[in-house]
Amino acid sequence: MQPKHPRDSETIMSELMMPQHANIMGNVFGGVILSLVDRVAAVAAIRHASKPCVTVSVDKVDFKEPIHVGELLTAYARVNFAGRSSMEVGVKIIAENVLTGVRRHTNSCYVTYVALDDQGVPTAVPPIVPETADEKRRYDRASKRRATRVMDRRYDTGAGE
Repeated sequence: MQPKHPRDSETIMSELMMPQHANIMGNVFGGVILSLVDRVAAVAAIRHASKPCVTVSVDKVDFKEPIHVGELLTAYARVNFAGRSSMEVGVKIIAENVLTGVRRHTNSCYVTYVALDDQGVPTAVPPIVPETADEKRRYDRASKRRATRVMDRRYDTGAGE
């Protein structure tokens, strides 16, 4: 299987936050943001795998600042690491006041996907070949997070006891 570069999976999506996205405080619901995160990350995973992909987990999501109605949310995603059938996708959310041009980094997280074959069974994905120092840093950190997730899963199922 031919290795791929992280840039091959880069995906950007933008969405204007409208009144239907707001909670009673006038801020955007966290679920609206998580939906955008899942959609942009899914496209990045599918681009990398060239196969259907399903969400396995979303790592810690911190809402650093509220996002307001009228702001433009832009989600940036790319595959940081690929295992046998799973991929970690990094997502960064930027909120922009389109009137002033002021942009804020409001959220980041990591989403894990698994590629599926025609029968819905996990299937192999191409390895990632990081080139730049930033890509190598992201790859190394993603590899460590993956090892922690694998250990946590073993512990949670009792397999590690």
